[in-house]
Amino acid sequence: MILQLLVALLLAAAAVAVAAVLRRRHGTSGPTQGPSWDAPSQLDRADFDGAAAPWLVVVFSSATCTSCAAMVDKARVLASDDVAVSEVEAAARPDLHQRYGIEAVPITVVADRAGVVRASFIGPATATDLWAAVAEARK
Repeated sequence: MILQLLVALLLAAAAVAVAAVLRRRHGTSGPTQGPSWDAPSQLDRADFDGAAAPWLVVVFSSATCTSCAAMVDKARVLASDDVAVSEVEAAARPDLHQRYGIEAVPITVVADRAGVVRASFIGPATATDLWAAVAEARK
């Protein structure tokens, strides 16, 4: 009986040792989540051109980003007495990129008169989606 118990303990110890060696050899998997980029949820309207308009569309961009230029073009079509459009280019306004935690571009937001972001896009969006978001927010 004691001999069987000793054999069982030796086998268990060997299994633990093999598992430890395999874990070291293969390592552990890293997290599967990448960086998290978020659009701001609130803007200080005084930071942007067109602060007096009821609605503000802001495109956070970079001069080296081709999809940013396309988003700016799509947003500019929305400019009217009721909708101000402002581009915030990273090299020209690093203070605003830092203040609003912008780490990726383009990020486009639609804010109401109080600066509450009612819609946002991270990355490029279609003109239809952007225009629909502004129309929906204005309802």
